[in-house]
Amino acid sequence: MSIYPWQQDAWTRLQQMRARLPHAILFHGPAGIGKADFLEAFAQALLCENVRPDGHACGQCASCNWFIQGNHPDYRRVRPEALEDEAPAAEGEDGAAGDGEKKSKSKTASKDIKIEQVRALADFMNISTHRQGLRVVVLYPAEALNMPASNALLKTLEEPPPGTVFLLASNGLDRLLPTILSRCRKFALPMPDHAQALAWLQAQGVNDADGWLREQGGAPLAALAQAEGGSRDELDTLLQILAQPSVEGALRAADKLSKAPLGSLVAWQQRWLYDVFSYKLSGVIRYYPRYQRELAALAGRVHTAKLMRAIKSANERRAVADHPLSPKLFVEDMLLDYTACCT
Repeated sequence: MSIYPWQQDAWTRLQQMRARLPHAILFHGPAGIGKADFLEAFAQALLCENVRPDGHACGQCASCNWFIQGNHPDYRRVRPEALEDEAPAAEGEDGAAGDGEKKSKSKTASKDIKIEQVRALADFMNISTHRQGLRVVVLYPAEALNMPASNALLKTLEEPPPGTVFLLASNGLDRLLPTILSRCRKFALPMPDHAQALAWLQAQGVNDADGWLREQGGAPLAALAQAEGGSRDELDTLLQILAQPSVEGALRAADKLSKAPLGSLVAWQQRWLYDVFSYKLSGVIRYYPRYQRELAALAGRVHTAKLMRAIKSANERRAVADHPLSPKLFVEDMLLDYTACCT
């Protein structure tokens, strides 16, 4: 496993922890920056029998071969079923490459980490390690833990088995139980600066790399995934409604947009509102320069108090986007609420 160019400083900082390794490290940062790949690289390095001076795995020992083949006996990965057959850049939650044995994802594949997955670690942690090394558990995204799974993991973190290291990743610490946070050493993985992320995307051959990167909030892996999808249809449908809000338009668009990832829809709306607010205050657009004319018009006519109310509403909606009762009703409510605030 390798890390991304923008992660080198974080990797160097991480090596300082290896002499007194915590039993659980929670890596946190924005989605789409490669957290899961970073964890995989560190997990391989922890299990490696001939670690390089820079802290990376040698890639050649028996342990590394097991890891690369996806069958290391002292390693477990825990993540939602919905991520099991997705490639790293395509995963909305920063996934990493597969296990060797991947489940076929169905339309009903769970987006939660379930209690059965956490309980399945018990046997793994109660047997001796191979070659007297560590056991490593990688779990992501931590906010996908449902409540029973969170409580089961908490019991393990309260009484960690010897020789076992948990590596967790999260896109938002505010979505985790405070008790889990208190039992992990937190390690921040920052967003790369724009120039570095742009250079990496261009090296991957992405056309309009700057536009894709801005629209994904500066997250290069998310930008790559969207660019490889080759379509801005859902994003543009949403932005056109946000640019010219109306009840009729909101109701017409809700059915189509309800098939998109709801978390993405809310994030796109949050970025749009940021651009409106930013343009209103300073004339600067960060995320959607393609829509400068529409953003300028909206910023000129919407009262600041209404705009702040729309921003607050979008922030609150993000917390429930992953578990809506009805996707269509969720989108309708989101667009109608925005329309009420911005007309």
